[in-house]
Parts: sequence; C-alpha cells; structure tokens
Amino acid sequence: MSGGLAALLDDVAALTRLAAASVDDVSAAAGRASTKAAGVIVDDAAVTPRYVQGLDPKRELSIIARIAKGSLRNKLLFILPAALLLSQFLPWLLTPILMVGGTYLCYEGAEKLWEKFSGHHEAAAEPASSQGQDHEDVVVSGAVRTDFILSAEIMVISLNEVASEAFVSRAIILAIVAVAITALVYGVVAVIVKMDDVGLHLAQRDSPAAQKLGRGLVKGMPWLLSGLSAVGIVAMLWVGGHILLVGVDELGWHAPYDLVHHAEEAVAHLAPAIEGALAWLTNTFFSALIGVVVGAVVVAVMHVVPKRKKKVAAPGAH
Repeated sequence: MSGGLAALLDDVAALTRLAAASVDDVSAAAGRASTKAAGVIVDDAAVTPRYVQGLDPKRELSIIARIAKGSLRNKLLFILPAALLLSQFLPWLLTPILMVGGTYLCYEGAEKLWEKFSGHHEAAAEPASSQGQDHEDVVVSGAVRTDFILSAEIMVISLNEVASEAFVSRAIILAIVAVAITALVYGVVAVIVKMDDVGLHLAQRDSPAAQKLGRGLVKGMPWLLSGLSAVGIVAMLWVGGHILLVGVDELGWHAPYDLVHHAEEAVAHLAPAIEGALAWLTNTFFSALIGVVVGAVVVAVMHVVPKRKKKVAAPGAH
C-alpha cells in the first residue's frame, strides 16, 4: 500500500514538473512573440493618445479604458480565432488580409496629412464642454478600428514566431500576448495623457523641486501629445507601408523588398558600428514612402476625385 502511494506521489511530482516546464515554455514563447512585435506595439502606443486630444480631461481615462476593452475584444474574439483557423487551414490567405489592413493604415495616415496641409477637415472639433456621449462613441469607434489593424499585425507577427508549436499551445501563447500587450500599451497611454494632472499636483507641493518638475510637466505635455500625434501618423504610414512591402514579397513580387534590402546593406557599410540602426532607419524610410504613395492614391480616390466630379456636375460650375 505504501509502495503504491509512493509511486502515485512520484507520478504526481513528475506531472507537476512537466506542467511547470510547459508553463515555462509557454511563457518563454510568449516573451519571444511579444519581442518580435515590439515595433508595432510602439506604434500602437503612439497612435492612441491623439484620439483623446481636445476631450474633457475628466473623461480621458474612461475613454482609454473603452478603447482598451475594444482592443482586447478585437484580439481575443476576432483576430485570435481567425488567425489560428487561417494558419491551420488557409495560411496563404493571411498575407492578403494583412495587406488590406495595411492599405487602410496608409489611407488613414495619408488622410491626416492631406487634412493638415490642405485645410480640408471633415468636421471642426467641438469644444470639450459640448462633447457628449455620441462624440465619445465616434472617437472610441475610430480608435478601435485603427487598433484592429495594428492588433492584427501584432498577432500575426506573434503567430509566425510560434508557428511550430501545437495548436493549443499557439492559442494559449497568443492569448497571453494579447492580454499582456493590451495592458502594456493602454497602461502607458493612460500614464501619458494624465501626466499633466500629475504635474498640477506636483506644482502644488511645498517642495521647490517638486513645483519646478510639476510646472515642467504641465508646460511640456501639450508638446509631447502633439509630438506623439505626429509620430502616430508617421507610424500608420510606416506600418502600413511595411505590411505592403513584406506582403508583395511573400506573394512573389520580390523586386521592391530586394531594393530596400540592398539599400539597407549599402547604408550599413557606411558606419558598421551602428549598422543595425541605419538598416532599420532605411527600411522605415522606404516603408513610410510606400505608405505615403499608396495612401495618397486611396485619398485621391476617396476624397479628391469625388469632390472634383461634384464641382463639374454642379450647375453653373466653371
């Protein structure tokens, strides 16, 4: 009896060690997958703060929380199941779907540039005091829609990193990545947009050093948010262009990617000590350039051409 109990305990201990090893493997794989998607994660964090600019400061955290919930819903309920099923049964379809999303990102980034330089804004921003629930719903909807594309890119990059894992392991790893990345991105965004409140609190402290730091934060936050908004626009163009650059290469048209790769190698030889940074900057530049070109074409089709047709068709138009 005692021998049987000892054997059972040995089996339990062995299973426990096996489970612990599996947890370690899943955690390590989730860490690798998250690291591979780091560039898009940074872009996601840069894009989001612009959605709460000009809104009632009392509603900022609430709006960010709603966007974060929408992002998590995107990842867990839509992107994760779709990515797993497609990777299992129709892996060739993942690239075209991502390229459609990349085109949308190019369009949204180029549209912001067009509005900025042409002065054609769809609607003037309302004063924060007059913005109600309907306006917040529009803001959240736009943010979640853009997040969907970035989240899809993050999840597919992560999926490619763990493609050799079993189906169930892939599902668990991607779920961990989804929750961890959402918490990280929107936690950082929440801290960024509330730093001016932290600055006001510090400015009211007795310590001269705290007051100075607080005033610096208050003065610097508008510049930071404006800079992040610009980074967010560039990020959409860069990520969208990069999705298209990699996508056409995977679909068989290798010339554009080869051209960028040769340019990376050429600049890397200029300064071997920082060749990695130079190669990244080169790839980013060409990806953003592709994003601008593709986005400009879509903006022309969606906005410029229809408006010109309306002017020509209008009675008495010259």
